[in-house]
Amino acid sequence: MRRITLLLAVLGLLTACDDTAKHPPERAAAASAMPADPALAQVYDTSCKLCHANPASGAPLVGDRAAWSPRVAQGSDTLLDHSINGYNGMPPMGLCMQCSEEQFLALISFMAGVQLQQ
Repeated sequence: MRRITLLLAVLGLLTACDDTAKHPPERAAAASAMPADPALAQVYDTSCKLCHANPASGAPLVGDRAAWSPRVAQGSDTLLDHSINGYNGMPPMGLCMQCSEEQFLALISFMAGVQLQQ
């Protein structure tokens, strides 16, 4: 009986280590997502990924449509303005000082999972 109790306690601890409930699949997907275009992927990797693939940053994660939806609803002009001028925790130019407006829109489209038009 003691062995069964011990075994159940160990199994309980192991299942407590399973963090899938705390980190849904979209968080895992955000960590590995990259734009298909190699040039855009390079910009994303060096400028956007630090925040948009890190749940602790508070930034909307890549592919998290629920988080991006209210932002996308504001329109591409607002998203572009926030990217260029900064907004809340978003630094001005999103750490991409050389990005064009077209690149910002392409990066936002990739991260939000929707096609934005200017």
